[in-house]
Amino acid sequence: MPTELSVRATQEDGLRFSMTAREHTVTTDYPLQPGESGAGMRSLELLLASLASCAGGSMVVLLRKLKQPAQGVEVNVRAVRRDQHPTLLTEIAMEFVVRGTGLDPDVVARALAQSEEQICPVWAMLKGGTRITSSLRIVGN
Repeated sequence: MPTELSVRATQEDGLRFSMTAREHTVTTDYPLQPGESGAGMRSLELLLASLASCAGGSMVVLLRKLKQPAQGVEVNVRAVRRDQHPTLLTEIAMEFVVRGTGLDPDVVARALAQSEEQICPVWAMLKGGTRITSSLRIVGN
């Protein structure tokens, strides 16, 4: 049976919004003045954060399942945003950094492929319309 998810976005001031899902709140902001940083992430940054946490979490689960002694997973995401409206992302690059000793590079690479192909729903949704590349670095092996 499908699960329904919901988020409420409430304007706080200008283009700053407070989003609430269950008991959790996140702030986004889109300053229009040069040099302003705003009071929160921009919406596209939040989208990239969602991709990074989804793909990273998938990797953690898969590495545990595959009995890989990972001590930490870091996902660095960079994207190119076009200048014309809508200013959508045209390409996304993800770097996965897996820390640990005794990791099997082939098994870790297989976990990354499985995260993309079968596990991470955010990745699956985005890759249909945006070019996404990934790279893997193992540290401490």
